[in-house]
Amino acid sequence: MRRTQMKSDIEIARESALRPIGEIAAKLGLKEEEIEQYGKYKAKVNKKPTQAKGKLILVTAINPTPLGEGKTTVSIGLADAFTLMGKNCCLALREPSLGPVFGIKGGATGGGYSQVLPMEDINLHFTGDLHAITAANNLLAALIDNHIKFGNEKRIKTITFRRAMDMNERSLRKIVLCAKGGADGEPHEGGFDITAASEVMTTLCLAESMTDLKKRLASIIVGYDEDGAAVTAGDLGAQEAMAILLKDAIKPNLVQTIGGTPALIHGGPFANIAHGCNSVIATKTALSLSDITVTEAGFGADLGAEKFLDIKCRKAGLKPAAVVLVATVRALKYNGGVDKTALTGEDIPALEKGIVNLGAHIENLTKVFGVPLVVSINKFGTDTDAEIACVQKYCAEKGVTAVVNECFAKGGVGATALAQEVLNAAQKAYELHYTY
Repeated sequence: MRRTQMKSDIEIARESALRPIGEIAAKLGLKEEEIEQYGKYKAKVNKKPTQAKGKLILVTAINPTPLGEGKTTVSIGLADAFTLMGKNCCLALREPSLGPVFGIKGGATGGGYSQVLPMEDINLHFTGDLHAITAANNLLAALIDNHIKFGNEKRIKTITFRRAMDMNERSLRKIVLCAKGGADGEPHEGGFDITAASEVMTTLCLAESMTDLKKRLASIIVGYDEDGAAVTAGDLGAQEAMAILLKDAIKPNLVQTIGGTPALIHGGPFANIAHGCNSVIATKTALSLSDITVTEAGFGADLGAEKFLDIKCRKAGLKPAAVVLVATVRALKYNGGVDKTALTGEDIPALEKGIVNLGAHIENLTKVFGVPLVVSINKFGTDTDAEIACVQKYCAEKGVTAVVNECFAKGGVGATALAQEVLNAAQKAYELHYTY
């Protein structure tokens, strides 16, 4: 098994030599006054994005197993490969949420020798962004109930806005508020969502400035009045107070990879209920400071990449130069019907059955959106040569190149072949099409 042949992620992270964050900032041309340090190895970037000068590379994936297939790991390894090739590269990734960190998926800082550091800090409280988003969300929730309690001038009849916390807590998904009534207010149903699934998180990640953020916050629908008309946060005058809680959270966070590549990690809306991408501000900042920006979209390409292209790119005026589609032999066998406990043995028939999943994603990305595409086979130690060859042959028949990627075990060195193929793909001119 691959993981038993290597040190654990935490061991690798703790043994890695970190550079002072000022050195990492200097790689992007950031001056001392343009960053706000959070200790020795983290900083907020206090510089507005300028004109984009770099190419944007999107990393997405096929439909995964419950364990995930390594989009973040591949993104980090690819960025480190570009750095090894002498390119000025910057990562733009999502922030981890405590719920998944303590769940089956674990952290969101990559794995093996393709990690962003300091791993423990990033996975836990980081610079406090998610806590600030939680506070802004719950401030609005409190204002709604207080507005109703003290006169209900807006005649709110139905509340749709929910509270948030950065934790998986099923027992709080549906609750009764003001259960005793009386001075506390009338009893009514409510509940908590995980912070990454909150509308405030989505709003922050689509905003391009503090002014834009306030406008977007004001448009959040919190409920409906007695006539069925929508009531917004702006109707309650909540946007200014919410925005001041987010004054630091709106700034991208700068950290580094094991290979010393700068990484902007900022925002983290889920793709199943939002657009599943890091913040527009962080992406545009990276594009204005580097020649190549590597970013990712959550979940499979049918969800995260679709929303990245249809929502984020359209709203923010972005266009990826190329897309990397991460696939694994184990996920293709899983999609072919193999139980997740039996994915380590060679099974060509199951692979051939499940590989149509890869084919569907290839066709969506190349035929529907029209993007230049490279398939990355994220290699596991249990993959056989025959299985790898099967995937590469299938991709060739679909008109795309599939490159074996070993960045988990080898870091950037294991992704140099992928990086070169991505550079080749990024030279192609194309017109981006939207699905609607």
